[in-house]
Amino acid sequence: MADMVRVETVLDSWKSIRNDTAQAVEEFPSDAFDFRPTDGLMTFGEIARHIHEAGHALTGLMLAGVEDFSVPGFREMLNEHLPELPAVSDGAQLASILRAGLDARIADLSKQPGTFYSHIMTRFDGMKVTRCEMLQFVKEHELTHRAQLFLYMRLKGLVPPTTRRRQAKK
Repeated sequence: MADMVRVETVLDSWKSIRNDTAQAVEEFPSDAFDFRPTDGLMTFGEIARHIHEAGHALTGLMLAGVEDFSVPGFREMLNEHLPELPAVSDGAQLASILRAGLDARIADLSKQPGTFYSHIMTRFDGMKVTRCEMLQFVKEHELTHRAQLFLYMRLKGLVPPTTRRRQAKK
């Protein structure tokens, strides 16, 4: 039976999500990157950085051949794959880093053979998944945080890029 999910489709979809994330970062006022709707939540800037770091580190572990994310010391392993992220002065600079970081990671992931993606691994919650399913999870993680960025935009009176595109089609 043929694979039901093509890796290229997952990667293309992730790139679209990342482009919308980067566009939101570009459009949000840089002097408001410390905005959080309430105590206990990440700021807009922290979420943007987290998106970059989490996607890079989780796929870095996958590319390094780590098969079990549920082991003690997972956080330390994850920290070894965190990208260096310089202090940024504005949204355009961070958006550029977000786009370039994913482009580089997609290039690395695209070089992997199909057997890499069909290999079973263990997620941090103990669930057994293929690497392709883990990649889908990483993409969905970003999508969740992108939604937070969009909510923060709405709270500041800004219209997220996906809404503007949908409205433009009407």
